[in-house]
Amino acid sequence: MRLVTYHAGKGPRAGALVSNCIVDLNAASGARLPSDMLGLLAQEGGIDLARRIVADSKRDWSRPDGNAVFGLSQARLMAPVGRPGKVICLGLNYRDHARESKMPAPSEPVIFSKASSSVIGPGEPIVLPEASREVDYEVELAFVIGRRAKLVRAAEAMGCVAGYTVLNDVSARDYQHGKPGKQWFLAKSFDTFCPTGPWIVTADEVPDPHDLKLSCEVSGQTLQASSTAQMLFRIPVIIEYLARVFTLEPGDIVATGTPSGVGFARVPPRFLQKGDVVRCTVEGIGTLENPVV
Repeated sequence: MRLVTYHAGKGPRAGALVSNCIVDLNAASGARLPSDMLGLLAQEGGIDLARRIVADSKRDWSRPDGNAVFGLSQARLMAPVGRPGKVICLGLNYRDHARESKMPAPSEPVIFSKASSSVIGPGEPIVLPEASREVDYEVELAFVIGRRAKLVRAAEAMGCVAGYTVLNDVSARDYQHGKPGKQWFLAKSFDTFCPTGPWIVTADEVPDPHDLKLSCEVSGQTLQASSTAQMLFRIPVIIEYLARVFTLEPGDIVATGTPSGVGFARVPPRFLQKGDVVRCTVEGIGTLENPVV
């Protein structure tokens, strides 16, 4: 199932993508499901109920009715989780990216975060800030937490994952590498620096998230191409590591790192420019496209 947040005149609402239509889950469930994505993820059994509703053979989800069903042309897709409680990221989680960064492969996960206010959705512009001249791209597989997790062990950790989305960890390298103290959080948290989407693919539809091709294309040129099989630390290990320190909550987004090919490591460097279009793709999840302004 593909879960979306969409806007069709009534504000951001949670839906499910069925063929070329969006099923409004609150309306289709008779208000048994919340109207927003955070509420849906937090509701015990919410995703299972949504799945049963979408699979109901007695209901026709192919005909827009302006209430529970909308055609894609009638709606605008937004960031699946518009304001997550936490956006957590892994650095150097691909050996080839550590190598191009001239850093040793880490012996345990390297964790940083992005401000949730940096989140945007598919089609929304990445805005180049005046404060940076070295804005970079990073395609990543991200997972979305669907169950509260604290001190969970790796063996049970996958049960906390609601699904997966595509994330572009846009980064101001002059802040990350050139500022005193290496300002990772600031470098990653400029407004619009966290495109996500276009939807959440629920975990049951992704048999192995550690065997997916991923790529990043900038203005028609493929600059990153790899597989999540190359991750140093896999999702269960990441969850266990994080949950030792803080509670993971429904709607939290965790980005699992990027492979080699980023702009700052290329010769010459390739930073984002006004007029670029960035397309980040993860196999089985989707393609996230954003213009640069």
